[in-house]
Amino acid sequence: QVQLVESGGGLVQAGGSLRLSCAASGSIFRFNVMGWYRQAPGKQRDLVAVITNGGRTTYADSVEGRFTLSRDNAKNTVYLQMNSLKPEDTAVYYCHARQGYYDKDYWGEGTLVTVSS
Repeated sequence: QVQLVESGGGLVQAGGSLRLSCAASGSIFRFNVMGWYRQAPGKQRDLVAVITNGGRTTYADSVEGRFTLSRDNAKNTVYLQMNSLKPEDTAVYYCHARQGYYDKDYWGEGTLVTVSS
């Protein structure tokens, strides 16, 4: 059973920073892709950033240059460093992992990020 446990959300003022962590149960080498999505109230869940097994990252245009996604294979954890936060970044952030071989997707329970103006 795959578990993804997020941490690091909270309340921050505009311009501030937060770092989200997503710890997986077991090796993250199992996953072709890991990353973060977010869902604001009344909106759909959107991609924030993803990283492949080879370390290639992709970012949403809205966070490019402000957010950095990284992975620590030894700790089975991915991190999302969020800088220069804006009120529009307010959302529940979900960790995601995909096992392409088994065509399976896994989600964490989400962590709330609130950015005040």
